[in-house]
Amino acid sequence: MLSKRILLGITGGIAAYKIAYLIRILKSKGAEVKCIMTPASSDFISPLVVSTLSENPVFIEFWNKDTGVWNNHVELALWADIFVIAPATSNTVAKMSNGLCDNLLLATYLSAKCKTIIAPAMDLDMYQHPSFKRNLLQLISDGVHVIPATSGKLASGLEGHGRMEEPEYIAECIQNTLLNHSVSSKNILITAGPTYEKIDPVRYIGNYSSGKMGFEIAEKALFKGYVVTLISGPVQRELHHPNLTRIDVTSAHEMMEKVVENWSKNEVGIFAAAVADYRPIDISTQKIKKSESEFELKLTRNADILGWAAKNKSERQFIMGFALETNNSMENALSKLNAKKLDAIVLNSMENEGTTFQSDCNKITILDKRGGISTFDKKPKSEVALDILNFIDSAC
Repeated sequence: MLSKRILLGITGGIAAYKIAYLIRILKSKGAEVKCIMTPASSDFISPLVVSTLSENPVFIEFWNKDTGVWNNHVELALWADIFVIAPATSNTVAKMSNGLCDNLLLATYLSAKCKTIIAPAMDLDMYQHPSFKRNLLQLISDGVHVIPATSGKLASGLEGHGRMEEPEYIAECIQNTLLNHSVSSKNILITAGPTYEKIDPVRYIGNYSSGKMGFEIAEKALFKGYVVTLISGPVQRELHHPNLTRIDVTSAHEMMEKVVENWSKNEVGIFAAAVADYRPIDISTQKIKKSESEFELKLTRNADILGWAAKNKSERQFIMGFALETNNSMENALSKLNAKKLDAIVLNSMENEGTTFQSDCNKITILDKRGGISTFDKKPKSEVALDILNFIDSAC
């Protein structure tokens, strides 16, 4: 990031206090930082703090009332290599998406020719409101990169999505964008979540997969510029983007059908779904009553979705599988990598506490067909997703 000029816009949300840390991170990486603050943001972070850390004057109004000097928004926009708005409140997002211009930050955004990144932050109900989602989609269509809010404890005391991403992650996204890690010409197919195999109208065979890892990969792939086809088992999580095609399925058979239908259209496949290996041979049309002390359920193998995709892979395609292991982790992952002839496999061991189903963190090792082994520390799944995608970018 050396010698890059970063224009940082700060709006009036409680998450503005984190921007002091973001400025320090960016400066430590050698960036030159200038900051525009909305008048409301100064209620949450002092302009003196921002100016001191950035080592530049802070721009708030269109003109300095003491000196009469005009703060030229056009010059600020042309100066920047990248424009980052964090936190981006619902109010600012609405104005950006509709071309409104009632402060210096918005005037600069409307004049900017460089890439713009925003990191929204607001309460969970605001983040889920249909009007905010419409405005966000409009900005994405306009070419703005969005760093989605994460889930966590909010200033209101509630807990859920709406929390601004941490400064370290925002800095990494900025660096990836500046280093042209975007791969907008590539199509990627991602499978996520569990599959449910029906026993009767009210029961099924399933597993504990939450789909978090697959959805994080999809979200970060969209940020990096991929066109994403997400084939998901039953997962209660929303994800919206103009470059996203989401296909919801329930069973392994349904997922197989959709993979067969879409695989040839994609350059990259990440098969993160926890697909059930077996399904009942006979599915009862009525609820099975509790009558006997024992009940025998006969199962048959489901189709091998990853195996099929690997066998039907062209030279231009890259395929990555996942291996969740409980023992002999490395040996089993290598066996799966070689048996299915994958390009790479992500090993996730249940021996690492707090890194598997339902967890917000993961600790992975990536093995590739050339014998390479890349190990990563335990970290949030949002960061793990970037590690996986950066690995693929370097391998393709």
